[in-house]
Formats: sequence, structure tokens, C-alpha cells
Amino acid sequence: MADFEFEREKMVQKQLAERGIKDQAVLNAFLKIPRHKFIPEDGKDSAYEDFPLPIGLGQTISQPYIVALMTQYLQLKPGEKVLEIGTGSGYQAAILRELGAEVYTVERLKPLYQQAKEVLSKLGYDIQMKLGDGTEGWPEFSPFDKVIITAAVYKVPKPVSEQVSLGGIIVLPRGGLVSQTLTVLKKTSRGFSEEQICGCVFVPLVGKYGFEN
Repeated sequence: MADFEFEREKMVQKQLAERGIKDQAVLNAFLKIPRHKFIPEDGKDSAYEDFPLPIGLGQTISQPYIVALMTQYLQLKPGEKVLEIGTGSGYQAAILRELGAEVYTVERLKPLYQQAKEVLSKLGYDIQMKLGDGTEGWPEFSPFDKVIITAAVYKVPKPVSEQVSLGGIIVLPRGGLVSQTLTVLKKTSRGFSEEQICGCVFVPLVGKYGFEN
């Protein structure tokens, strides 16, 4: 049986801190949250390794470094309202909540939605969850201060872009089905400014304004 606490501390130091994750609040959140709880039984021993892991239905939990990098670029402040598109395992949502955000997360696959809901509830995280098409956002609770899209899109879904407040930030992997570029968008009065961070590989975001099934 793996020593998960030791592995988690090693992950934060070696994979995150030594690779440029400097936001101490982000590092603290990764130290606190038991990542292995979000991973199926047969993958738990690899929970703190530096690669993505399958969580079922062709979906993955991203490698810790990419989760931390995306989180850091959100520049979260406690109390901000965040929309996450693609709940997946629920791990990213837990990180956002640990950082004090008011989290709204959407997942289209019912088994993943149910698994994430159960794990997040057991860990005591108060998160608003919705089963549905994430490419449509969550208009009832908009506008959002920040948006994180945890699956690949070729462009920001139009409803989502309209649900971000002025000055708000969207972090997403943008590109095709094979590879993408991690991108940070900031909403201005003239549209979105853009910063490209690094190459990445995510599963596609499926939905009305995303990729087709």
C-alpha cells in the first residue's frame, strides 16, 4: 500500500514547486487534497505520479502539474465565482473550492457526475454541480469571474464567452483533437486578450458548441 501522504508531499515539491508553481495557496491546496480519492481503485498507486490517469468512459484526470498550472493562471481570489466545464473526477473542483472559490461545475457523463458528487460530498466540499452540456455554460448563475475548461476545444463556446464578466479570465486547452495549446484569455471591453502558455493534450469537450460525439 502506497504512503499517500508522503507521495503527495513529494508531488507538490518535485512536480509543482520545482517546476515553477509559485502560488503558495495553490501548493497548499494540493498538499491538503487526497488526490487518490478521486481515482479508480486500480489506479490509486499512481495517483501522485506525473501523468494523466483514466477515470472511466474514455476520460482522464490530468497530470498534477497541468492542474496546478491552469489553477495558478486563474489568479483566484477567495469568494470569486468560478465555472468549471468538465467535472471529470471532481479533483479540479475540490482544488478551486479549497482556494475559497464559489464553484459551479458541469459534467455531461452521468456516471462521472455521480462519482464526483459522492467523493466531493464525502470530503466535505460544498460545490454546485450540474449534469448537462458544459458547452452551454450555466446561464442561471452567470456572470462568472473565472472559467476553467478541462477538455479540449477549438474555440471558446459562445455561451461561455458571454457568461464571463468584464475583466474575467478563461483558462483552457485550445486546439484540435490531437494536441492543444494551454491558453489564458482575459475579457476586455474590446473582446478577449490572449496568452499562450504551453502545449498540452486533453480529451475533447463534447457538446452543442464543442466537438461531436
